[in-house]
Amino acid sequence: MIKDNNLPGKTQSRGIYLLPNLFTTAALFAGFYAVMAAMKGYFDSAAIAIFVAMILDSLDGRVARMTNTQTAFGAQYDSLSDMVAFGVAPALTVYSWSLFSLGKLGWLIAFLYTAGTALRLARFNTQSHDTDKRYFQGLPCPAAAAVIAGLVWLGNTYELEGLLIDIPTAIITLSVATLMVSTIRYYSFKQIDLRGRVPFVVVLIPVVILAAIAIDPPQMLFTVFFVYAFSAPAITLWQIRRIRRRHK
Repeated sequence: MIKDNNLPGKTQSRGIYLLPNLFTTAALFAGFYAVMAAMKGYFDSAAIAIFVAMILDSLDGRVARMTNTQTAFGAQYDSLSDMVAFGVAPALTVYSWSLFSLGKLGWLIAFLYTAGTALRLARFNTQSHDTDKRYFQGLPCPAAAAVIAGLVWLGNTYELEGLLIDIPTAIITLSVATLMVSTIRYYSFKQIDLRGRVPFVVVLIPVVILAAIAIDPPQMLFTVFFVYAFSAPAITLWQIRRIRRRHK
């Protein structure tokens, strides 16, 4: 790797590690493909591409940690890739599919979703070292993108059109954007030990989930991520009410 002698008495690597950045580049490509597909009206393909980007995004960080190839460059590159795949791509997809019919209000909601993603990523980058690793502060942008992509995929599959779907789509998109910049805690699942021993029954859970998704991918994926996105606010409200009752 090329050495950088800008720092006195130290050598700093100027090269980049190939393997984790390949996954990041692939996620970026999937997000860009989603934009192109949505512009041409292939909304199913656009939604699927966003889910593919989610899978690739979940792998690049794990590959970097497993191979000890974590770098500041990789972190920044991953954040920029996320902005395209989970900010711009879902916003343009949902706008091209439904929100455009609402006129200026539609593109404003799409912009607010994009801005929410940017703010969520910026906050994560600046606070990632100071927060509890068990929880995310605000809805993670990949999960937010999954809600939008699942909604588009589901609605396009069942050919939902008109105000029957446009108004709920606008409400869901705006709600998801708000949840991303909120301070509501979402479980990160980072504490799950994949290398430890577990009861045999636990092994069956992902099998059942995968089988359910295979039966009806758009419906199951939308349901799973919708529940994840909106269960945290419900739990938070329930906890606040319980605390208030105790102090009465």
